[in-house]
Amino acid sequence: MKSKFRPFFLILILLTSFNSNALFDENKAVLESERNTISVFDRSVNSVVNISTLGRMRTRRGFFFSMTNKQVVKGEGSGWVWDDKGHIITNYHVVEGGENFLIRFNNNKKEYKAKLVGTEPAKDIAVLKLIEVPRDIKPLNRGDSDKVRVGQKAIAIGSPFGLDATVTTGIISAKNRGVQGIGGVEIRGMLQTDSSINPGNSGGPLFDSSGKVIGVNTMIFSNSGSSAGVGFAIPINIVSKVVPQIIKYGMVKRPGLGIAIAEKRELSYFYGIDVEKGLPIQSVRPGGPSEKAGLKGLVQDPRTRSIILGDVILKIDGKEINDFDDIFNTLYEYKVGDKVEVLYRRGTALKKAIVKLEEINRN
Repeated sequence: MKSKFRPFFLILILLTSFNSNALFDENKAVLESERNTISVFDRSVNSVVNISTLGRMRTRRGFFFSMTNKQVVKGEGSGWVWDDKGHIITNYHVVEGGENFLIRFNNNKKEYKAKLVGTEPAKDIAVLKLIEVPRDIKPLNRGDSDKVRVGQKAIAIGSPFGLDATVTTGIISAKNRGVQGIGGVEIRGMLQTDSSINPGNSGGPLFDSSGKVIGVNTMIFSNSGSSAGVGFAIPINIVSKVVPQIIKYGMVKRPGLGIAIAEKRELSYFYGIDVEKGLPIQSVRPGGPSEKAGLKGLVQDPRTRSIILGDVILKIDGKEINDFDDIFNTLYEYKVGDKVEVLYRRGTALKKAIVKLEEINRN
């Protein structure tokens, strides 16, 4: 009988030993991941700030008294230290409508006043500057969002619901998402993450496992208003391109072709002109770069007074252009003074022109 049960006993021991080793390795892996999160948090948390946006609200001191302006907190969000001069990065929608701003650090109970340097609504980015800069201020290190890979670790630090110094972890779920931004134009190249992002996280940094900022947490996809595992961050490479201009000029100098775009739906509805591919030009600025390059907009037949389609832009430097988001995001990659090749259609003929980009006048 003893020999009969010995093989079963040996197999049971082997299986038990194997499972114990597997459990040990799994626990070890979890601990390494936890240590990484703790390390990134400890090194970065004092450079992540809570932002209170203050604005005026008209209130009545009593039934028989006149209205008075009272300064109140309009909203809260997160931000992070850009440089040792006291520049703070956050979202445009965090500071929108604010008059004054209070900054609170994790390692300092003092509230610091800040002024608004400038914004770029089209990318939902804003820059604040501390009026008094703490001696121990420490900028965060920035990574390269072009090298970010789907599946890699993502760590968010911020102030969800006003709860300072909150860390959440997840992964980069997807790249190159196009999300409609608050500025009325699609923000392309967004990072998608399942790190828990909630109201108040806006403007805070998204880190990789080395502790470098790879994005600015901006928005969530949710039906309830709280995290549903689909958050979006502006890639740090976009931020790094925009912020120096805001610091220098108070705004981003956007390049343009010197044209006005015709709305396809209006052309079809009012004039019966259907444009399937490309972007029709409504008008060219007199003396502007597109006029100098020979481009033309809509014209009116002097005899019939009907509208005649002008040039239709098909590509800019080989990139297809079909709507306003296409032309905006394509030109955003260039600087004022750069030259681009425009492929356009005039009637049935395809033509090319070299256009020197000018600064868009936003007044």
